[in-house]
Amino acid sequence: MYDSRGARSSARASAAVMLGAALLLAGCSSGGSGGSGGDNDADPSVRITQQPKSADPFWVNPDGTAARRFAAYTKAGRKTEAEQIRKIAEQPMGEWIGAENPEQEARGFTEAAERSDRTALLVLYNIPHRDCGQYSRGGAADGDAYRAWVDAVARGIGDRAAIVIVEPDAVFHLADGCTPDRFQEERYDLLRGAVATLKSLKGTKVYLDAGNAGWSRPDQILQPLKQAGIDQADGFSVNVSNFYSTQDSLAYGKQLSARVGGKHFVIDTSRNGNGPYTSGDPAQRWCNPPGRALGETPTTRTADPLVDAYLWIKRPGESDGTCRGGPKAGEWWAGYALALARNSR
Repeated sequence: MYDSRGARSSARASAAVMLGAALLLAGCSSGGSGGSGGDNDADPSVRITQQPKSADPFWVNPDGTAARRFAAYTKAGRKTEAEQIRKIAEQPMGEWIGAENPEQEARGFTEAAERSDRTALLVLYNIPHRDCGQYSRGGAADGDAYRAWVDAVARGIGDRAAIVIVEPDAVFHLADGCTPDRFQEERYDLLRGAVATLKSLKGTKVYLDAGNAGWSRPDQILQPLKQAGIDQADGFSVNVSNFYSTQDSLAYGKQLSARVGGKHFVIDTSRNGNGPYTSGDPAQRWCNPPGRALGETPTTRTADPLVDAYLWIKRPGESDGTCRGGPKAGEWWAGYALALARNSR
């Protein structure tokens, strides 16, 4: 296990496809007027509303897991829990595209966002030999399968507005030696191809993942970033699924930016409100650490012109893996979600 890696949400293909279909059939709108779609429309008391576009340009999924949990707590009269989970449910979060129906998912999310006059936040996490066999292991069967999958995502996005985070950990695991030598050349080719394919889309901004501030040898990720196509991307992402403070992430990102042509970057602030966990086994500090908190809410109003946005790329409340009593990576963990919300400022 790696202290500076962070587990990723596993694919939720069937749920996302059902969501996309429901939103499209319902003609969902969650724009500035406060309307929303999905199951929550039937009862205004459990409706998740979209913030004004001036404050939040990203799409809030009105039928995501947190929104459903908020509705369930509200209907059960559990007001205290409902108000805590509302803190999560009302924020835009990354939609991690699944392996089985990428075109349908990407289309469903981006069309719903377009109806709301917002930008969809999508995450690609299907690179072959993903996560070095750890909690979020898996990915496409081979390079050809991955290329076809990326092409399908691109068809689903079309000309609609989207921010796409490309393959959390994939470059980092090239830099730290976790990815075996025999897979490295292909991985670089796949990442370059994914960036190029997505950048060909009219309304898509592409950020290649670049690890986090816990990486003690940041210079070693520079060449892998360049080989993976950072020059073609809009920028890079830092702190995905991790807990390093915004200040530390900003310093790390600016250090990288200065070495890769001044590229802009985005910071995952979803769970960094209390910074990283510093006790216990260093190899497990990234995995469901206790005492963490929600961080700054998603916005394009950041502390530095190099930072395009603070984003919730990791979905708060979803487990990092089967550590510290958690369920499988990507599954909802109610107790952890409530703790993140209670601890937030």
